[in-house]
Amino acid sequence: MLGLVPFAAYVLLFLALPTVLAVASGFFDGDGAFTLANVAALGDPVIVATFANSAWLSVLTAVVGALIGALACYALVGLEHGRARSLVDAASGVLAQFGGVMLAFAFIATIGIQGLVTVWLRDTFGIDIFAEGAWIYGLPGLVLPYIYFQVPLMIITFMPAMSALKPQWAEANLTLGGTRTGFWLHVGVPVLAPSFFASLLLLFANAFSSYATAAALASQGSQIVPLQIRTALTSETMLGRENLAGALALGMILVMTVTMWAYSLVQRRAARWQR
Repeated sequence: MLGLVPFAAYVLLFLALPTVLAVASGFFDGDGAFTLANVAALGDPVIVATFANSAWLSVLTAVVGALIGALACYALVGLEHGRARSLVDAASGVLAQFGGVMLAFAFIATIGIQGLVTVWLRDTFGIDIFAEGAWIYGLPGLVLPYIYFQVPLMIITFMPAMSALKPQWAEANLTLGGTRTGFWLHVGVPVLAPSFFASLLLLFANAFSSYATAAALASQGSQIVPLQIRTALTSETMLGRENLAGALALGMILVMTVTMWAYSLVQRRAARWQR
């Protein structure tokens, strides 16, 4: 038990305490008086639209990342534990954590208004991907960067489940006169479904809470909740409403709590096939 003391102290001082202080600030005004105005502001159409944008972005990138990652895992299973699979596993571990200013700069340099790919398409084929506006600096521009780190995260989380599919099950299915399609419909998909949906929920939580990449790429506007929190804390047009950030953080925590609760339920079912 004593070995857990440093970890418990770390969680308390650097995770639990800042979270409590941030959320509690949403129940006080600029003068320190108790108020529910900040929490009531969560019903404002602008704030509701911000949460809807965050949910839309998270669902879209989670679904696309989960499907691409699952297909990559299926392809990697056939490689056993060779050099190629080790390389993909290592790259996924790195790319899943690649974000923030570095990732935003990489996309701006590649498909920004004067990016390498943008200029090449325009000069070579006459294709202007920004003919309808500079979408890369808005909410649509966050989709590709988010998918970029969602796919490797899916590979990391879903690969153990895919590897847990025993070859003997497929052999038994063929021995009993079954087909490959029948194996996936009646064995593979039902076994993998809990792990897939657990990973999907994890990807949703990852996208919903991401801040650094969006802050570096979408410098104008507050289309998603993390950027709305930044605006509440730093905007010169919202003086005296800094504590609104605490109410927004409370809304994020409620969404994340429901998501992780669902994740734990699905993961508990999935764990039966990973033993």
